[in-house]
Amino acid sequence: MKLKQKIAVSYLQIKFKILSFLSKKKAAEKALDLFRTPQRRARKQPSAIFPEAENLEFFLEGIPIHGYRWNQNPGRKILIIHGFESSIVNFEQYIRPLMNKGYEVIAFDAPAHGRSGGNMISAPQFAKMISTIWQRYGPIQSFIAHSFGGLALSLALENMKHDNSYRVVLIAPATETKTAIDQFFDFLELNGKVRMEFDQLIAELGGYPAEWYSVHRAIKNIRAEILWVHDQDDLQTPIADALKVKAENLHNVKFLITKGLGHRRIYRDIRVMQQVIDFL
Repeated sequence: MKLKQKIAVSYLQIKFKILSFLSKKKAAEKALDLFRTPQRRARKQPSAIFPEAENLEFFLEGIPIHGYRWNQNPGRKILIIHGFESSIVNFEQYIRPLMNKGYEVIAFDAPAHGRSGGNMISAPQFAKMISTIWQRYGPIQSFIAHSFGGLALSLALENMKHDNSYRVVLIAPATETKTAIDQFFDFLELNGKVRMEFDQLIAELGGYPAEWYSVHRAIKNIRAEILWVHDQDDLQTPIADALKVKAENLHNVKFLITKGLGHRRIYRDIRVMQQVIDFL
């Protein structure tokens, strides 16, 4: 960690310690705002394939959501879904192979990401975006989702009418929201009393406890054929959470476990890409 980053982290930790001393509830509210706010936007310039796309846009809860569509046709359609602090431009390498396979390719930046509007995002909002895309531009039968996008897709798909003809690729999905919150609280060095207020806020805002926002829970309600790709060295979405799902031997879930690719390189790996394309 660079010196500037260490200073910024120390500042946040001190700020929240003072806040939690004054008011556990206020500290929890500010922590939840921070948890839902991406700290950076992907600024990568779109590759040459993006000018070939049809630009799409709709509004979600008043927020402009920007996306793209390639190879428009009434047949097979696929939606690519990025992760937290990412953008669809990071998945450019999948677009041409999917088009060559006959897919209409659809992709959007989530709220507070890429070229879409907004400053915050939550799992229910991300799931609502996916459901809205499915309704507006579908039917969509196939999906690729990375990280936080995998959790959002799972939450959306369990409430969509679908069958085992659907194909889903989950790449390093954020399997358990509770794990992400645990990591976040360790990072800020916040205590258990603030965590109790934080968990209560989540339940009040979304109607469910943090544990409900779980791929492990939702996947049991998904009938699609699923390829789950995860790396043993993933520090953002720990393999331990994924292995709990793997241990259940769900008949519609196939696992591809890699080593040494981490959380982001995994979806750029040529061998992983080929297996994803072959599965679809």
